[in-house]
Amino acid sequence: MGRVSLNTLLQRSEKNMGSGMNPIVKKSALELVRRAYAEGINAQISHGMRTYAQQNALYAQGRTKKGAVVTNARGGYSNHNFGLAVDYFLTNNEGTTAIWDVDKKWRRVAAIGKSLGFSWGGDWTSFKDYPHLEMTGGLSTAQLRAGKRPNLVDKTGTKTAAATPTKVSSATASSGGSSYIKEAQKYANSRDYPTKAKFTKLTVDGYKGPKTMNALLRIYQYYAKVAIDGIFGRNSKAAGSIQSRKKHTPGWTRLIQSLLNVHGHKLAVDGIFGSGTEAALKSFQRSKGIAVDGIAGPNTYEKFFK
Repeated sequence: MGRVSLNTLLQRSEKNMGSGMNPIVKKSALELVRRAYAEGINAQISHGMRTYAQQNALYAQGRTKKGAVVTNARGGYSNHNFGLAVDYFLTNNEGTTAIWDVDKKWRRVAAIGKSLGFSWGGDWTSFKDYPHLEMTGGLSTAQLRAGKRPNLVDKTGTKTAAATPTKVSSATASSGGSSYIKEAQKYANSRDYPTKAKFTKLTVDGYKGPKTMNALLRIYQYYAKVAIDGIFGRNSKAAGSIQSRKKHTPGWTRLIQSLLNVHGHKLAVDGIFGSGTEAALKSFQRSKGIAVDGIAGPNTYEKFFK
């Protein structure tokens, strides 16, 4: 069996990064795979974008779940949650076995990554994260949670991300935002909600930010028939309609699906409260430490907005 092809490593890497990656981070990660391959090293990206729920599950490993501790970051406190980080590993010649030895080849891949603008977790002084590469543009996770996004510099020296066989939608490639957050933003702009709920029409960029959350809160208040002021207070909490698979309405369900999407889930905003919506809602409730019942009620709405 001969050496695994570059094309295969690129396909796997792009798939593992998932949707919602910052375009320069994604492009640079794929360039890293190419440059390592040219030096006889088979590198592959193992992780990219993670939802808050996925991050929390990883954080639980070695704490409340079996396994070794692999991260000190909860959901919202990892740059993976904003499409700004990737993890990598090496493979054997045939590409059939992952190699995690932090040896000369591993460190060479890290050096290639740093030449492309990445910071390497192996250089951290406290918790060493040898597979980790990230680009933050100097922003903290607090700033990222607030909706800010970095202006990153492309150091690949190529004009396009090019030469990966997996098709990426032009909307995602151009903005780097999550397609599911875009669905939530499109929902907010629909049905004359900007007028009814008193907010400025959103830019559909796929990034969760204060304007998107404010718009969804105002739509919530419009449906709840309380003062539309963009403040989630006692009256707003009490007035939300209780929704579940057994009893729901399309209007409220679309809002719930949109809120789940901006919190890292991947749902069609179709107004159908099916098993997928219920599962996402339970996952959200679990990540927030509230009753996991798959029912959207006052406590769940509060966690959506606070």
